[in-house]
Amino acid sequence: MWIIDIYGFLMAGLLVTMGTLGDRIGHRRLLIGGAVVFAVVSVLAAGTSDPTWLIVWRAVLGVAAATQMPATLGLIFATFTDGRQRGVAVGVWSGTISVGTGLGPVVCGALLEAFSWRAAFLIAVPVMAIVAIGAPLLLPANRNPAAGRVDLVSVLLSLATLLPVVYGVKELGKDGRLAVAVVAIVIGFAFGAWFVVRQTRLPEPLLDVRLFAHRVVSGALGVFLLAATALGGVYLLITQYLQLVEGLSPLQAGLWVLPAAALLVLVSTASPILARRIRPGRLIAAGLAVQVIGYLMLTQVGATGGLPLLVAGFIVLYPAVAPSMALTTNLVVGSVPPQKAGAASGLATTCSDLGISLGIAIIGSIAAAVYRGQVIGELPGGLPPQTTAASLDSLDGAVTAAQTLPGELGAAVLGPARQAFASGLNTAAVIAAVIAAGAAVLALRRLGHIPPTGSTPGQ
Repeated sequence: MWIIDIYGFLMAGLLVTMGTLGDRIGHRRLLIGGAVVFAVVSVLAAGTSDPTWLIVWRAVLGVAAATQMPATLGLIFATFTDGRQRGVAVGVWSGTISVGTGLGPVVCGALLEAFSWRAAFLIAVPVMAIVAIGAPLLLPANRNPAAGRVDLVSVLLSLATLLPVVYGVKELGKDGRLAVAVVAIVIGFAFGAWFVVRQTRLPEPLLDVRLFAHRVVSGALGVFLLAATALGGVYLLITQYLQLVEGLSPLQAGLWVLPAAALLVLVSTASPILARRIRPGRLIAAGLAVQVIGYLMLTQVGATGGLPLLVAGFIVLYPAVAPSMALTTNLVVGSVPPQKAGAASGLATTCSDLGISLGIAIIGSIAAAVYRGQVIGELPGGLPPQTTAASLDSLDGAVTAAQTLPGELGAAVLGPARQAFASGLNTAAVIAAVIAAGAAVLALRRLGHIPPTGSTPGQ
């Protein structure tokens, strides 16, 4: 679990810091430095056989990864001064994230089938080499010459705030860990209060906390957080359904996700263009309303014959998140001075990561509870204790345990377990629909007043 989680912990905890650092030293320099570190450490991670060292290398990769999104978004805002061009650029930026999300399972599934887990690290080396070599040739150098030093105490306080909160949120989804989760979150909020006080007293704060008082910034971040929470809680269940209920390989599951990802790229690119004629708040709300329809389609997915409806529902809901991704990010970063674009982009991406973690922890734990509550009364009698325990823990455990049983008995375990998982997915989709609907209302109330980007002043 630490091999998996440490990467996300450090990346989420350092996004704001890296955004501010990019404002200080230049976003291109930050992008190149992060890419070089990521490539070198990927080779080291692929060559290790010690789990402890793999945790260490994954932690360093998380630090390097935290440089990429704030740096690229900061470069966009430094390059495109025209609001309409910048909006399209941010839409393309959001779309490329979606391409990565869609291609990741396909590429890694193919690598796992053809090679081993080490290839999942090594594939990053040529990609990061392209970034490190191409950035000096194609991207402008930019930095804020008036920027002061990065306050190291604030950096430590930001980590002390975000790491316990992210850790606590993740622990909420685990049995017997509620007290640990609550304590971690309380500790994080305590350090957060200290962080806020310090920022208000510094002449050059790491993060200008007064941004949260801005109606557009706080509204856009709130919408983005809710949209990410809803999507994060359902996305993981969808991928698990494809592999554990339908029995698809990682590569096959990734291919089923690709059509929705391709549509998301198109909608991400089109959203800023549509925002020239339609108020951004209304466009975001409309996308979230379409998402509600997609989530409601998932409430009807069963354990047998559910693949067409699952894929159709995902094709409806996944592209519909694009306006929330592209337009809220543009609204947040576009509402701050250019010299603070990196910090603002780090704030927006932190909200996204935190929302996804919240969705997995809260909505995922509810789905798991529905699974356990339903499967406990449906398993056949006479099973070995370890088989019963594994089947009650998760569908993955039930699938693994069923492989050790005779054919009919294994089927008697898998059938109820898959049906219980489908019920958990249905419940999670209902919760996600409610959250998306709430985000739509928030978008209308807090962002509905913003005029189309193509309108003239006073229009």
